Amino acid sequence: MQQNTKAHLALLGTNVFFAINLTAIKYIIYGGFAKPFAINIVRVAVSAALLWILYLFQPVKSVVNKKDLGRLALCGLTGIAINQLLFVKGLSLTYSIHAVLLMLTTPILITIFAAWVLRERLNNLKIAGLLLGITGAVILVTSKENSEIATNVLWGDMLVIFNAIAYTFYFILVKPLMKSYNPVAIIRIIFTIGFFMMLPFCWQEFKEVSWQAFTPLAWLSLGLVVFTGTFLAYLFNVYGIKVLGASMAGSYIYLQPFFAAVIAYIFLGEAITVNKLLAAACIFLGVYCCNKKGSNS
Repeated sequence: MQQNTKAHLALLGTNVFFAINLTAIKYIIYGGFAKPFAINIVRVAVSAALLWILYLFQPVKSVVNKKDLGRLALCGLTGIAINQLLFVKGLSLTYSIHAVLLMLTTPILITIFAAWVLRERLNNLKIAGLLLGITGAVILVTSKENSEIATNVLWGDMLVIFNAIAYTFYFILVKPLMKSYNPVAIIRIIFTIGFFMMLPFCWQEFKEVSWQAFTPLAWLSLGLVVFTGTFLAYLFNVYGIKVLGASMAGSYIYLQPFFAAVIAYIFLGEAITVNKLLAAACIFLGVYCCNKKGSNS
């Protein structure tokens, strides 16, 4: 199999894994097997351990320049600790489809950040993209649905948006590190830092987990969250970016809401409403406009 084909399959797999991840997390939480922060610390701890085991079989030099230590710490804070804590907690309160669509606003947030902090000029296309993205997010956040698997949609959606903001900062912070060092080595270090940052917030819920109460399906769901939805997803994504580039890897994220909606509909009974379709259309168009190069007029 050609390397490019492998990379495309890796990126496809990454987004399928992330989509499955959403439903698996909600099953564990609403099945009463574990609370959000307990799931967080398990997925990060096991993924960090697996990354270090991988290092034993494929040692990669990861000596980091002292000047980059502060940036690594910030990556661990924004990309793992804040990102994971807010996302899983938000997901536990809202719908899987809401969560995955709101996470798609990351490129829009990057555009806002670039305009605000870096003073990059916004052309008409990017302004249209920002308005569309914001409209889509507002439609989701203000939609009213009653469901046992979404107990506080508004607060859950807001936590996912805050998570997307944290991930935006992480994306900007980690980009130069990925160019200077081996990407897998950087992910390993960031996961390790993030684990220790999360531990004080997650320890209590972790202690409350009754592992003997886990059913085979609950164990399978946890395995999907930890192994495929976190460990393999991160590795596959890095491989796809390395072979095909960040732009191609980014384009695959558009498939994630489709997979997430289908999986959530089948296993959780999440309805695909007109509001969700309208919000998806606005967010998709918004991201497209923000990523597309246009004139500065």
